[in-house]
Amino acid sequence: MRLLTYQSRIELPAQDVFAWHKRPGALERLLPPWERVRIVERSGGLEPGGRVVLRTGLGPLPVTWEAVHQEYKEGLLFVDRLARGPFAHWEHAHRFTSEGTNACLVEDRISYRLPLGFFGQTFAGKAVRRRLKRMFGFRHERLRNDLLRHAACKQFGSQRIIVTGASGLIGSQLTAFLTSGGHEVVRLVRGKPASPAEAHWNPATREIDAQALEGTDAVVHLAGESIAARRWSARAKDRILRSRIEGTRLLSETLAQLKRPPRVLISASAIGYYGARGEEVLTESDGPGKGFLADVCRQWEAATEPAERAGIRVVTPRIGMVVTARGGALASMLPVFRAGLGGRLGNGRQWMSWVALDDLIGIMHHLIFTDVRGAVNATSPHQATNAEFTRTLGRVLHRPTLLRVPAFALRAMFGEMGRALLLEGARVRPAALEASGFRFLYPTLENALRCELGIVSR
Repeated sequence: MRLLTYQSRIELPAQDVFAWHKRPGALERLLPPWERVRIVERSGGLEPGGRVVLRTGLGPLPVTWEAVHQEYKEGLLFVDRLARGPFAHWEHAHRFTSEGTNACLVEDRISYRLPLGFFGQTFAGKAVRRRLKRMFGFRHERLRNDLLRHAACKQFGSQRIIVTGASGLIGSQLTAFLTSGGHEVVRLVRGKPASPAEAHWNPATREIDAQALEGTDAVVHLAGESIAARRWSARAKDRILRSRIEGTRLLSETLAQLKRPPRVLISASAIGYYGARGEEVLTESDGPGKGFLADVCRQWEAATEPAERAGIRVVTPRIGMVVTARGGALASMLPVFRAGLGGRLGNGRQWMSWVALDDLIGIMHHLIFTDVRGAVNATSPHQATNAEFTRTLGRVLHRPTLLRVPAFALRAMFGEMGRALLLEGARVRPAALEASGFRFLYPTLENALRCELGIVSR
């Protein structure tokens, strides 16, 4: 039997840390972004009999992991054991020990045995242990960061928050973050609501459950057609535009007519608002650029006007390239870079104004509870050119980045979309966030990549 123990001290009461683990969204927040893991089934809570089924990967092979909770002591301990999965034995004890009134020691204690006995330990033992250390190091860092962000806004109490686009890359993690922090989240969905935590809307037919919005504290609007799903034909561009304008206008008009409207609407926008601006350093005071994306963003933001006229505080975060291994641009790059075939795009001088997914979640949370209004650049304070991004990713992965994809090849493959998304850029500074006191967890690209990929410095 092998034993792994991981401990960390958190400057919060043990009961607060334990309570976080009991709430919906906690497990989603603790799943490492670099692992291909999804929750397939779940029943019960942390008490004995609670069960969770995960689907993960062992190399190219899918693996099912079923864990059942066996032991529980309120505020002190819960234990789960593997009922089905890749280990011959797995028992995971989560312990919480008070260290005074405002601090505690969190301990994960895992006893495990690999399959195939001596051969399994000989050929895979060290690799498995390294993988587990990476995972629990990430879990403890994520736990501490999430708890401290929630503690900073504890005086506001539990909020009722509507989220559109809740199943997307950003929305799914934002929802998990908010619910694990004790907030009630209602997801606006286009289909039939499957639970009290969902409400119906359909921007294309102008259907929306206005009653579900009454008495809401905040609305976070993230829904919109992907801009990178396909080449930009006239039809695709129309869908991109309509998916943003119709949904934002319907939501804003509905909120404006409520008897008890929310105090804030956070309606996503994008740094495409600025167009291609070369070396110019851009802040929220700069006007829109030219091109399709700039036109979309300008109309997207303008569609919030009914809510603003009704006295609702409106914030339009202009989101940069989201850095996460869960999806988006970075996930698309990883197979190529891991194969040693990565390189800069075109001349590499185009700016990539990026933001770590966890910082973007923190930005949304920050905007709910502060008095910031209007446009907010949701980007890291340290932007990078494509060449710098390429070198940094190669360094983190320990892979060469000597190749280059010619601009003409990208234009031939992706047309206008390739030019706008891959060959052009804007150097966007988060001036409003900096002025409001927001603290980035991952302000530098290398730290953000190492966190998302689970790769520590050597």
